[in-house]
Amino acid sequence: MAENKGRTVSKAGYAKLQEDLEYLVTVRRSEVAQKLKEARSFGDLSENAEYDEAKNDQAILEARINELEYIIANANVVDDDDISVDEIGVGSVIKLRDLELDEIEELQIVGSTESDPDEGKISDESPIGKAALGKKLGEVFEVEAPMGTIKFEVIDISK
Repeated sequence: MAENKGRTVSKAGYAKLQEDLEYLVTVRRSEVAQKLKEARSFGDLSENAEYDEAKNDQAILEARINELEYIIANANVVDDDDISVDEIGVGSVIKLRDLELDEIEELQIVGSTESDPDEGKISDESPIGKAALGKKLGEVFEVEAPMGTIKFEVIDISK
C-alpha cells in the first residue's frame, strides 16, 4: 500500500471517501460473504474454484476497506474557505493557457485520491498539478512532458 499519511483531500473528496467506505462495509462485505457461503455449499474446498475466487474477492475487499480507513484517518481536509483565489493550491479551479497551442484548459487541483483527468480533476502530485501549485494569476510556468516542455500561463484561479 502506498504511503498515504497526511494525504490532502477536498471536503467533497473526503465525503466521497467516507461514502465509498460505507458502501464497501455495508453492501459489498455482505455480498462477498454470501458468495463465500454459496461456494462452500459446492463441497470439497480443495478443488473449488468458486471458493478460491470468493476468498480472493474477500481479501481484495478487506485490503481496500483498510486502505480507505487509513486515508480517512490521516487525511488533511481542505475546507472550501481555505482555498485561495490568489495562489493555486489543492481545491483551486484554474484556467491555464497553453502558450504554444493557444488553448485554454480548465482544471481543478485535487488530492491524488480524487484525481479524474476525464473530469478535469488533476492530482497535486501530477506534473501539471505539482508545477502549478503556488502560482499566481498571470504567472507562466513550464511542465516537462513526454512530448517536451509545455508552457502554461495562469489566466484564472477560483474555488
